[in-house]
Amino acid sequence: MSDTALPAPLHDALLSLLGPAGLLTDAGDTDAFCTDWRLLYHGRCAAVLRPANTEECAKAVALCAEHGVPMVPQGGNTSMVGGATPDNSGKAVVISTTRMTRILNIDHADLTMTVEAGVTLKAAQDAAWAEDLMLPLSISSEGSADIGGVLATNAGGNNTVRYGNARELALGLEAVLPDGSVLDLMRKLRKDNTGYALRQLLVGSEGTLGIITTAVLQLQPRPRSRETALCAVADAKSALDLFAAFRKQDPAAIQAFEYMSGTSMALVNNLIESCPLPLSEPAPAYALVELGSPRNDDSLRTLMEEVLGQALEDGLVTDAVLAESETQRQNIWMIREEHAEAQKRAGASVKNDVSVPLAAIPDFIAEATKACEALIPGIRVAPFGHIGDGNIHFNLVQPEGADAKAFLAQDHAMMDTVTDIVRKFGGSFSAEHGVGQLKTYMMPSWRGGAELETMRKIKAALDPHNLMNPGKIFPQG
Repeated sequence: MSDTALPAPLHDALLSLLGPAGLLTDAGDTDAFCTDWRLLYHGRCAAVLRPANTEECAKAVALCAEHGVPMVPQGGNTSMVGGATPDNSGKAVVISTTRMTRILNIDHADLTMTVEAGVTLKAAQDAAWAEDLMLPLSISSEGSADIGGVLATNAGGNNTVRYGNARELALGLEAVLPDGSVLDLMRKLRKDNTGYALRQLLVGSEGTLGIITTAVLQLQPRPRSRETALCAVADAKSALDLFAAFRKQDPAAIQAFEYMSGTSMALVNNLIESCPLPLSEPAPAYALVELGSPRNDDSLRTLMEEVLGQALEDGLVTDAVLAESETQRQNIWMIREEHAEAQKRAGASVKNDVSVPLAAIPDFIAEATKACEALIPGIRVAPFGHIGDGNIHFNLVQPEGADAKAFLAQDHAMMDTVTDIVRKFGGSFSAEHGVGQLKTYMMPSWRGGAELETMRKIKAALDPHNLMNPGKIFPQG
């Protein structure tokens, strides 16, 4: 038996339970589940388990727990922090939810949808849209990220400024705990103060407390009018001032407000063929604003034109383009969504998914940029993100022509440089991507004392043998 093989009794029991389609053991079949999207983490696993429903998942988890086999939950495998990648020991199994793809119910009275964990976010969005409703959560990887992973990481995304993170959208959950028991929290209630809010423990737990298998999600009426604009601005302060101008006029109309640095935008325009800059010339920074309403009228267009007209007159905005069709709207959003892919094509990059108070964003970006450029001459500082809710992806791309491995070898120095400044401004080092295995070393200094100890006690209570996604969130040892 190889060092990555399952014990024969466990293998046979899992094969009987899941069938050949649900148990993958050949390296050619499992390798894709052992590497993250960014290609930073390359692990090994004893097998990939692909249960078709909650019952199969629960029985598979119980079998693994009985044999003391570590389990790594995995959804669409789009993690930016290695949160769904097994370690290199080969002892763990990956439990993938990709076969759990049923949309079970859409309730127009409660404005909810009930879906299995393996439904991609895009499929859930499309199903809601077809019913004249909207699932407001939107992220760049929505075509492959699935509902279970989105909830496990408490994803935020583009519309958080109006609708909140995944946590705010999850009314009910069903999850398999580390011993194989099923926690049924599948309630559609907006108000339920009966004991602890257990679902909130699971949302954002990054698969360390259990495997989310089904969820009840809140929906919204489908917007009948939307207005989208891409604006050229001088810097992050100008973008924030523009956000304040829209918020002053009608905060309920703002559906998304995104920031993009000139450096990050240039990478997209140069490396993504389908994303040319739709403005007359490059700018130091950009803001993408989208307004939305369930009303079918033209008041949003008037609001957009009035605010941007005044901003242009005041010099707050130097140029702007308004979408004149749904195709143009999608093209503008594609420019924003391709930032991560463009940075990947540009070479090695270090991700800093941080949040700071809105007022501190301009000073944070300026100070962190200066510090990183001093640390590594030639580094390409490429921040972008959800400036309307204080979340900036302060990403650092290797200097042109630099050695990728040598650059990544300095990742802790770069992340520490950025997060020291984040701490100065009262922010957080993990806004929406999670901790995963990338940033576990930061936890004792950022969430030490009673806070970290309470987290450890919760983990030990639900997973006393540390079998569920070990090595994620908490530093080992």
